[in-house]
Amino acid sequence: MKFGIFYEHQLPRPWDTASEYQLLQDALDQVELADKLGIQYLWEVEHHFLEEYSHSSAPEVFLAAASQRTKNIRLGHGIIQTAPGYNHPVRTAERVATLDLLSGGRVEFGSGESSSEAELGGFAIPVETKREAWLEGLEVAIRCLTEDPFTGHDGTFCSVPPRNVVPKPMQTPHPPLWVACSRRDTILMAAEKGLGALTFAFIDPEEAQQWVQDYTQVMAESCVPVGKAVNPQIACVTPMMCHPDEARAIEMGLEGGNFFGYSLAHYYVFGEHVPGQTDVWSEFQQKRSEHGYDPAVAVASERETLGAKIAEGDTSGLRGAVGTPDQIREFLRRYEQAGVDQLIFVMQAGRNRHEDICESLERFGTEILPEFAERDAATEKARDAKWAPIVEAAMARRVDDAPPMPAGFSMKALPKQIVDAGMGKEFGFEKEQLEDLARRQALGQRDPDAGILG
Repeated sequence: MKFGIFYEHQLPRPWDTASEYQLLQDALDQVELADKLGIQYLWEVEHHFLEEYSHSSAPEVFLAAASQRTKNIRLGHGIIQTAPGYNHPVRTAERVATLDLLSGGRVEFGSGESSSEAELGGFAIPVETKREAWLEGLEVAIRCLTEDPFTGHDGTFCSVPPRNVVPKPMQTPHPPLWVACSRRDTILMAAEKGLGALTFAFIDPEEAQQWVQDYTQVMAESCVPVGKAVNPQIACVTPMMCHPDEARAIEMGLEGGNFFGYSLAHYYVFGEHVPGQTDVWSEFQQKRSEHGYDPAVAVASERETLGAKIAEGDTSGLRGAVGTPDQIREFLRRYEQAGVDQLIFVMQAGRNRHEDICESLERFGTEILPEFAERDAATEKARDAKWAPIVEAAMARRVDDAPPMPAGFSMKALPKQIVDAGMGKEFGFEKEQLEDLARRQALGQRDPDAGILG
């Protein structure tokens, strides 16, 4: 089992003009430390308008910065909102490919729909068609990453003429594909489409085991890959803070983990928000118990239950991997035994301190990670052997239905279009002037009065 760290860039009120700057600088320091310790994945979200819960609206910029501070850690978009209303699929492909080149082929391409009114309404995306928009945006982006040239698309949510989208990614045929999952039905959808499942629902190890079994069964029986490669993996998230003194670990991380769950529910389930005014942190302090985020619930939980199963309406207190090295080690083994491929730590949450996050990363990397890393090579080999025939069968079901390049298609520069349409006189130039311009520009000459030809 591999491990990752996860960033929403949470920033509870109050903040000042330097707060967001410091938040991002601290996060980059944490990522650099994680890379040195051997943690394998970094995941960064894309969210918009979700004050306090997530100040991460340009993940490609943060991941690009992280790529220059690290050497080995995988750089995960967890996720890009691929509905064209959020991100045009050509721009998605261009950014993913550029980041892959900058990082030496370390990108993981996660996608998702979003289900908050703040984001859907903010970008005028109807909730009824958000899944269809996500899928179309993803499919077109994958084609842009892999086709040379891209032969065009005429769809419901976007239309793009034939173009050669550059650059192309370093990884072939494309970076590994993932999708955000919060319920069992989206886990099954991930399996059907050959996507890795990023389970952001805070499921506990015993639930994860059932999800792994369902995912494997569906992929074996009915997977038709959306991409040109299958990524048969399941990743789960959990809060984490580590200290030899359990009480100190809880002090370091429990409130932050519970704010993560509460603020998520505020935007996705029960909240009413006035932009720029609502104080989510203050409401959390006042109402946490009535919504199930009482720290006593998590501390007393016999199974260290992960709450915040928001999609299912379960908002029990969060504990997760908050505890001593021995407690965390035992907790993580349960995920490993359940067949989870990656466990992702939510540490930058609420008002968790930068120093405590770094200390916990150090303890995890030196006292816990080596045990799992030692087993990882053999586990991965067995995993690949199990998946090989399933992936082969899935790829055999895939049909490449990209349209052919239109016969005789070419892109003409605007002046060339005008001349060929016999409209040159209306714009004050003829074919001869166009040819003369081309000759002069080849010599580095330019006429400042050339207008459209300049």
